Amino acid sequence: MKILVTTANNLEGCKIVKHLGVVRGITVRSRGLGGNIMGGLQTLFGGKITAYLKLCEEARQEAYSELIHQAELAGANAVIAMRYESNEVMNGVTEVLAYGTAVVVEPVV
Repeated sequence: MKILVTTANNLEGCKIVKHLGVVRGITVRSRGLGGNIMGGLQTLFGGKITAYLKLCEEARQEAYSELIHQAELAGANAVIAMRYESNEVMNGVTEVLAYGTAVVVEPVV
């Protein structure tokens, strides 16, 4: 089943027929030695730090995928008010959370 996801509080063209509650996906990631070395070198030259960019994008994708999985388990076909949040758990270890409200929507006819 394809889950619709939006940061808005509704989906245009759809009517929310059931709220299923908050769903979330979480991952905790750390930077590896190689990534720290490459990222450290890139900071010396300035610009985009691709080593950390890749790590951040992978963490967000993991959290998002888990959010979708949890929404499917809840019986949702959409997630509204989706957000990301991150927190440093300890030096070099970051939590990324994706959360939103799982809902069942139907097209407005």
